[in-house]
Amino acid sequence: MFHPRRTRTRTRLLRALLPPLTAGLALTALPAQNATAASTLTNGGFETGGSGAATPAGWSEHGATGASYTESGGRDGGHRLSHWSSSAYRVETYQHLSGLANGDYRLTAWVRSGGGQNAAYLALRNCGGTEQRTDLPVSAGDWIRIVVPVRVTANQCTISVNSDAGAGDWINVDDLTFAPGTAGLAVKGADVSSLPKSEARGGVYRTASGTTGDGLAVLRSAGMNYARLKVWVNPADGYNDKARVLAMAKRVKARGMKLLVDFHYSDTWADPGKQTKPAAWAGHSYGQLKTDVYRHTYDVLDALKAQGTTADMVQVGNEINGGMLWNEGSTDNWAQLAGLLNSGYDAVKAVAPSTAVALHLAEGGDLDGTRWWFNNAVSRGVRFDAIGLSYYGYWHGTLHDFQTTLDDAAARYGKPVFLAETAYPFRLDSEDAHENIIDLAGELVPGYPATTAGQTRWMNDVASIVEAVPDGRGLGVFYWEATWTARTGNGWDPADPASGNGWENQALFGYDDRALPAMSWFGHR
Repeated sequence: MFHPRRTRTRTRLLRALLPPLTAGLALTALPAQNATAASTLTNGGFETGGSGAATPAGWSEHGATGASYTESGGRDGGHRLSHWSSSAYRVETYQHLSGLANGDYRLTAWVRSGGGQNAAYLALRNCGGTEQRTDLPVSAGDWIRIVVPVRVTANQCTISVNSDAGAGDWINVDDLTFAPGTAGLAVKGADVSSLPKSEARGGVYRTASGTTGDGLAVLRSAGMNYARLKVWVNPADGYNDKARVLAMAKRVKARGMKLLVDFHYSDTWADPGKQTKPAAWAGHSYGQLKTDVYRHTYDVLDALKAQGTTADMVQVGNEINGGMLWNEGSTDNWAQLAGLLNSGYDAVKAVAPSTAVALHLAEGGDLDGTRWWFNNAVSRGVRFDAIGLSYYGYWHGTLHDFQTTLDDAAARYGKPVFLAETAYPFRLDSEDAHENIIDLAGELVPGYPATTAGQTRWMNDVASIVEAVPDGRGLGVFYWEATWTARTGNGWDPADPASGNGWENQALFGYDDRALPAMSWFGHR
């Protein structure tokens, strides 16, 4: 079983157990630079000096310096930086660079953390602008790659590893690089398909301060720049058919946001467990289904274009791990599934060649399953522009699993990737009488409590993983389902007005209808 702490020298142990005078020091009081300032990062892998270095070679420390040291167990080398103490501590391990050419830079690092700290993050400061920070995800024994982007305007920058921690809390950091390059997420989105029906059933949306307003406007003001809307063919209650999507698209574009249209090719939910053909297409042959897909896709997108709200991205199918339009389009018959997918692709491009086509799978931590699916798709000539993965940490593996799968998909298929769906609870109890999908503490991701802080932390950390995809191929994140609050008549089953909502504890609006702190992730660089 992994344990973060290795044997420490008696000297470092004594330093860590000194009275907590240094633990109370304000880390913001650090000097702007140190005597060893250089224009390149020194000892970013913490190999120089070996195990037991109280102060890593090339680095400086501030605060409870006994809690910062090098030890064996690096990510791919022999050693790493660790922060740990048997008593509460605050410490910063930092290195100042000078003589830098002004421009955009990226700090990249591999990290892991046991969680529980008041704060544990990487920072870039003294660079000429606002300090930039990235929190360390709670990852236990798994290494996670994160990036911190910054614009250097003062020919200098300080690279900083920070912990404000309790007794026994720990982090490991290794393989830091600081090099020119840009970062940031192009997509900071949410699925808001539930909003029109919620409003029709009396749903109310408020700002964090309590002012009632348009839910879409509240999200936009928080920094959301992309809206995702599902479209069903002929749903029982009319939500979300073509007409509803057209109306909602006008609101999205009026707010200056981009639009992703998510085709389910069904009259109800399509996901890995069900891909039921629309009633109007029942009994159609495979050839007819290809035509159905083309006509339906073209019809919706052409109507959007005609009203001046052209889709910016389209999902041809929703969570199609097992295919779509079962049984004809099942993965048991890849040749037919490929034909259906390409029929959708052709319809999208016939309306607007600039609209990106994404293929969307669930189980974002399943490396082997994702490879198997896309290897089959590529070998059969399926055309697509981007890859979307759903990733819910309580179902789909660890953050390390997600990063591994996402990185592999981007590199293997040479396409941009994005997190098509994720969410996290801010509480466990229900607002309505329907049992929540996640309602037990044992279902949560370790290190991420069902609190507003836990929900916020989750979103910031998964966004950091998408941002860290190599070669700039991480597009961004869509939250699911931001506006699905508890309203009578707005439940799971479009054919049953009495059905409940098992998701209101994972919305981005609280039980008092106010915007939650997790919306701050929309401002994630």
